[in-house]
Amino acid sequence: MSPAAEIELKDDGRQLALRLPGREQQLAALWLRERAPDADTLDPRTGQRLIEAARLPLDLHATRARIDGDRLEVQFSDGHRATFSLDGLLAQATPDRDIDDGLTLWDATLETLPQADFAAARDDDGALLAMLEALHRHGFVKVQGVPLTEDGMQPLIDRIGPLRRTNWGGIADVKSVADAYDLTMTRRGLEPHTDNPYRDPIPGYIWLHCLSNAAEGGDSTLADGFMAARRLRDEAPEHFECLTRLSPTFRYTDATTDLESEGPLIELDSHGRLARVRYSNRTERIDAHAPELLARYYAARQHFYRLITSDALTVHLKLAPGEMLIMDNYRLLHGRTAYQLDGGTRHLRQGYVDRDSTASRRRVLRARLTAGTAETPTATTRGAIS
Repeated sequence: MSPAAEIELKDDGRQLALRLPGREQQLAALWLRERAPDADTLDPRTGQRLIEAARLPLDLHATRARIDGDRLEVQFSDGHRATFSLDGLLAQATPDRDIDDGLTLWDATLETLPQADFAAARDDDGALLAMLEALHRHGFVKVQGVPLTEDGMQPLIDRIGPLRRTNWGGIADVKSVADAYDLTMTRRGLEPHTDNPYRDPIPGYIWLHCLSNAAEGGDSTLADGFMAARRLRDEAPEHFECLTRLSPTFRYTDATTDLESEGPLIELDSHGRLARVRYSNRTERIDAHAPELLARYYAARQHFYRLITSDALTVHLKLAPGEMLIMDNYRLLHGRTAYQLDGGTRHLRQGYVDRDSTASRRRVLRARLTAGTAETPTATTRGAIS
């Protein structure tokens, strides 16, 4: 931390202005008090808060504040004193950007696909972390060397989190069948889409494992939904705003299932950053809003569709037997070209893993390996859920 850092009390101590060269961060005294990093405020082992934050006086303020090296020392009006890391405070500041830290947006010019080796990620924490970091950064990763068995991906799923079960079971077939109950089970091409927007919660990561793919066609298509959303905002801000504000309904029904949820095609988090995209032409239905509003929505949706189906944003690949795609279902749009079965077969298996367990595993491994305390993987630790 730069020794040029300065602190100033403002608004009778209710705010603190932290100034560094080229930057100023405003800090609320009440916000600092409820997260004071001491054993009276936060449990040292769990990091969970011990005080009832809602009972702190709303007029609580700082009576003194000074910077000592890379630390900020504050005395509060309730008599409490606390010392904060300046780097830690700045890391919690609201970022002025449209995507979360660590993400890399991409388009059709992506030259090298993020890849991982199944056996390495299964057996080694470092390789597993590298795979999860690539998945987080790009929204997908191609995994090679997956066993050619129906549940071949399961040992790697067990390293990360529980398999998400749906009305289709756990790991399910993706192949053409007679009397298909979903268009995925036909030979038609599939437009770019996200999976299961009619669920609550929506599955976080799609695991798609190829057992055979000798059919003519059946290539996978991938598009970065966050890149498409950013380009939509740049090209037509009014279309971007429309798709972040108006929420269609998504519905799936069959003889034993009736699922329904709603949400915008482009969802932002509380800081205005891109958080999720939804797109499912097969299951989306918009309510009978005023015609003028619907006209804006249809124009915005068509613009977004043109982007996610454009050659400029689409990556094409064909999975070979033993290869697998893991895809961020909150960010990535995937589809496929139509295929013919004359003289060939196409058999893929698909499962879902939720976002919380995946993110937890990545963060725990990162902290553990950074600290140099990685455990040697064993049959027991592989199945552990962080």
